[in-house]
Amino acid sequence: MNDKRKFYLTTPIYYVNDHPHIGHAYTTILADVLARYHRTAGMDTFFLTGLDEHGQKVQQAADQRKVTPQEHCDSMAPHFLDLWEKLHIKYDDFIRTTEPRHKTVVQEVLQKVYDAGDIYHGEYGGFYCVGCERFYTEKELEDGNCPQHQKPLEYITEKNYYFRMGKYQQQLIDYIRDNPDFIQPEHRQNEILGFLRQELGDLCISRPKSRMSWGIDLPFDDDYVTYVWFDALLNYVTGPGYHADSQQFEKWWPADYHLIGKDILTTHAVYWPTMLFAAGIPQPKTIFAHGWWLTADTKMSKSLGNIVNPLDLIDQFGVDPVRYYLMREMVLGQDANFSVESFVKRYNSDLANDFGNLLSRVSKLIGKNFDGIIPSPGEYTEAENEVLTAAGEIDGKLQNLIEQLRLNEAIEETLQLIRGVNRYLEQTAPWKLVKEDRAAAGRVLYTAAEALRIGAVLLNPVMPNRTAVVMKTLGASSFDLTWGGLPAGNKLQAHEALFPRIDLKKQARKKPAASKPVNVITIDDFAKVELKTAEVLAAEKVEGADRLLKLQIAIAEERRQIVAGIAQFYQPEELIGKFIVVVYNLQPVKIRGIESQGMLLAAKRKKKLSLVVLDNPEVGSGASIS
Repeated sequence: MNDKRKFYLTTPIYYVNDHPHIGHAYTTILADVLARYHRTAGMDTFFLTGLDEHGQKVQQAADQRKVTPQEHCDSMAPHFLDLWEKLHIKYDDFIRTTEPRHKTVVQEVLQKVYDAGDIYHGEYGGFYCVGCERFYTEKELEDGNCPQHQKPLEYITEKNYYFRMGKYQQQLIDYIRDNPDFIQPEHRQNEILGFLRQELGDLCISRPKSRMSWGIDLPFDDDYVTYVWFDALLNYVTGPGYHADSQQFEKWWPADYHLIGKDILTTHAVYWPTMLFAAGIPQPKTIFAHGWWLTADTKMSKSLGNIVNPLDLIDQFGVDPVRYYLMREMVLGQDANFSVESFVKRYNSDLANDFGNLLSRVSKLIGKNFDGIIPSPGEYTEAENEVLTAAGEIDGKLQNLIEQLRLNEAIEETLQLIRGVNRYLEQTAPWKLVKEDRAAAGRVLYTAAEALRIGAVLLNPVMPNRTAVVMKTLGASSFDLTWGGLPAGNKLQAHEALFPRIDLKKQARKKPAASKPVNVITIDDFAKVELKTAEVLAAEKVEGADRLLKLQIAIAEERRQIVAGIAQFYQPEELIGKFIVVVYNLQPVKIRGIESQGMLLAAKRKKKLSLVVLDNPEVGSGASIS
């Protein structure tokens, strides 16, 4: 891989009201891996990700918390930034749509399209979904409900500004047919062409401030703010410098890949291209829609309560194994099923048995028989030349597969090289050979160590930290894929097991802790408990703890924080605004390093837990339970 061209890719910008989950993590890791592959290939690379911070849901959440929308966004953004750091995401730009640079671009493009006559003022009636922040036609509803959220919608009639999207329908159809790589994979392209067989209406691009004030003002009418899609999608041109730096923008645009989930395909493959046509901006090269992560063949969804917290997987198994699993297991463009069992199987097979085992064998044999000094290869035989040939061919294979976004196959090709080296060690048996021919054993072990180095270089974009351990162990500094980059004479460094094997059966056999005796208290003890009502102002999950929520509560004029083990039963957003009962006079304690100033009351029956919730009480008043 020695192509010096530029490479620019983007993730969607994630909605700031959502806490990051495996869907967000997957797309961002995928982008990071592709960016790292292209950087390793010597290409000038730009990787953009970020947050969508405008819209009605943000305004409503801020109102509930009694903070400004900007304060709400500022408090949510660190959840994404912290997770991306923990996931080893190496982005070049993290954009937030509340930034001045983005507002300038949005208003400039809007004015340009308006001046061209492609934006007009009109009245529209439709079924509006707050969750989707869009209108639906009656035909689009499913049994009268929103097709995404399966909730009944309100019919709204109001005056707004509209983009003449339908004007560009035929131009878009022609462009898709003339550019077969524009929408990938192919079945998504066919899906969009099928969608475009029906008449394409115009797109509402505003909201009246009387209904929603949180957004970017329309430059030609300050009684309205910009509709979220006409705002959010333009982040892809803001990042590389549209308006701000024409030279930089010309360098990076058009984007090589917009990576998206299939659920936002229409907005990216219909709304976005027509907006670009109207603004006179070239189209991106490829819009690639990947599939969903499923559990038991059902999409991971917050409403279904089956979202996997990537932090839980990381804390249990490590970052790099999770990155490896997500990249290896999903065929891009198709859905993939997640289960802990499939993760452990992939981990043990590929990482523990193949990659980690090769490092262990090589380091132990060199340590025992060559005092930890990497031996000289000497003259290669036919057996070594087979390994050299496989290592020499793999770079070209991977470059071709990565260009086609067949990332899972590229990873498998690398593992085939690793497995081949393990077979080579079995066939040559250097642990026996060293007793008869020390030079020949040295040749075998150098060959295995150098192939291991090349394998680590190839897997570095997927697992940057664990492959760095391999390189450090070998004393290798060269990321060149040319054979011979590992100097003979290097002193091996000590290392822990790269991928300790996971034994699920052993974990399952662990005896449960003995049940604790029930503590009996008297009525006099209970009389000491002071109960008060409180309003939940804000709620969020405690990072790294799948059972804990952190609540900000108001007790009259007093503000407190409580940590409660209710995350498996309640989503944070559904608690905001509820009136709960708390034990007021407990000593503060620290849970996971976070101070908890009290305890909430709840009742549990079998596997269900319910909070004690009151209807509009006087906040801060005493509460009684009978």
